[in-house]
Amino acid sequence: MAWVVDSCILIDIAIADPTFAKPSATLLNSLRNDGLVICPISVIEIAPLFDGSMTAIGDLATGVGADMETEWTSSDTEAASKAWARYFTMKRLGQVPKRPLADILIGAFALRTGGLLTRNPKHFTPIFPSLPIVTP
Repeated sequence: MAWVVDSCILIDIAIADPTFAKPSATLLNSLRNDGLVICPISVIEIAPLFDGSMTAIGDLATGVGADMETEWTSSDTEAASKAWARYFTMKRLGQVPKRPLADILIGAFALRTGGLLTRNPKHFTPIFPSLPIVTP
């Protein structure tokens, strides 16, 4: 089953980050045969790197072997709504730090796949404890 590639991994590769690009690319290469998917939210997150050019983002997706055409579904919306409510409860109790909504949306999208590839597991594990996460 395919893996969702988090925005941070894509950014590492896109900007040729001297510390993280190689480990991120190695991770993607190792899981390419399982399938790689880019969440529509991640497409939006990385858009500023490409001045919003969908062609350039598509070129990055093709270059890393990832599908960016997987659509957001109503089950993703339901999972994200539950996760956002869970996050707010945990936040009120002081159990989690502030997180951007994008992380909740990406995590919810990843629930219907094999898991998430990210350098930021702490952004996801408190809200999505059953989500398989692999880091570079």
